[in-house]
Amino acid sequence: MKKLISSMLAIAVLGSFTACGSESSSESSSGSAQSETNGVINDDTKATAEEKMTEHIEDTDKTIGIAMPAQELERWNKDGEYLKNRFETVGYSVELVYSNNDPDQQKEDVQALIDKDVDLLLIAAVKGNTLVEPLEQAKEKDIPVVAYDRLIMDTDALTYYISFDNYAVGKLQGEYVIKTLNLNNPENKYNIEFVAGDAGDNNALYVFNGAYNTLKPYIDKGVLTVRSGKTAFEDVVTTGWTTENAKANMEATLSTYYIDQPLEIALCANDSTALGVTQALESTYTQGNQPLIIGQDGDIENLKNIVDGKQEMTVYKNVNDEASVAFVVCKSILAGNTPAASLLGDMPVEVNYDSGSYNNGKKYIMSYLLVPTVITKDNLQYLADTGIYQWDEEHKYLDFAK
Repeated sequence: MKKLISSMLAIAVLGSFTACGSESSSESSSGSAQSETNGVINDDTKATAEEKMTEHIEDTDKTIGIAMPAQELERWNKDGEYLKNRFETVGYSVELVYSNNDPDQQKEDVQALIDKDVDLLLIAAVKGNTLVEPLEQAKEKDIPVVAYDRLIMDTDALTYYISFDNYAVGKLQGEYVIKTLNLNNPENKYNIEFVAGDAGDNNALYVFNGAYNTLKPYIDKGVLTVRSGKTAFEDVVTTGWTTENAKANMEATLSTYYIDQPLEIALCANDSTALGVTQALESTYTQGNQPLIIGQDGDIENLKNIVDGKQEMTVYKNVNDEASVAFVVCKSILAGNTPAASLLGDMPVEVNYDSGSYNNGKKYIMSYLLVPTVITKDNLQYLADTGIYQWDEEHKYLDFAK
């Protein structure tokens, strides 16, 4: 019988950041733990945390089912293969599936993993609310379910959530705008538009809320003006997070509201939408100024745009760190232990546990939340230091490391 010890987790606060979901009260956006280490988990600290978390492991005759959204997307392909290799290295069997970014396909894939009686499910959901039926069967079979990167909604079968604090992503975006444009000077007035992610991705709402709630006081005071009037999440969503849809939406906004008025800020949920906004400005915008374009992810094309002055910043989430935390937590669960957050203390990245932040519609989910990092033209070397990126021969642009 598979068994998950359900004792209360210790609260791990390694810096001054505390995640509070859509009502976040964080006063620090990067945390003291990152200041000394650049927030990068190196091999030594990974090994130390993993050894402490699973030092009494004896039974590795278990199978982990990993469900990722799409193999053709580099992010998910890397995450899936990284996790598969790590688990197999210590002796577990792994069933890894990709679902072609299709929620119906993922529902079938997860059901197939449950039918194979895997011992744990680690799922990055295509859509957060489409897995209720199969996960009910997982619960009946006593299979622990861990949500990876995206919160799985409307089910009480979920045990843990591992992600970056997506509310903090939006908060960092908003704080960057406040500081860069000195919004606390009431004489400064700017026009801003928001570009959100896909309505079916719960992360998109957290990012939007983090940004909008941070900037709302300045909108209320008239320092910021949203000329389109689109200040609700559902009014600014981008279907599929695609560059093409973001471009079309922004072209419509520019041709309607900014024919004779400047747009100074475009706050975008991620880099694919930011790229669409950049393309819309090139095709439609006539005011002559370069708006402050804010993104998230560290996509290669967007990093080039940051170097070239077409995008101001991006919020970067080191996905290798996220995968490493998932590896440690899942190993602990499979060993029959409670993955106490305090055991991650050797990792030089701020990891937060908070039981009151992420409600999936059925209950508050115990969560491990990593802290993202603001990337501008001035600190691109941070990305090269992660080992995920490398400079070109002229040390001007970054690309993924080979």
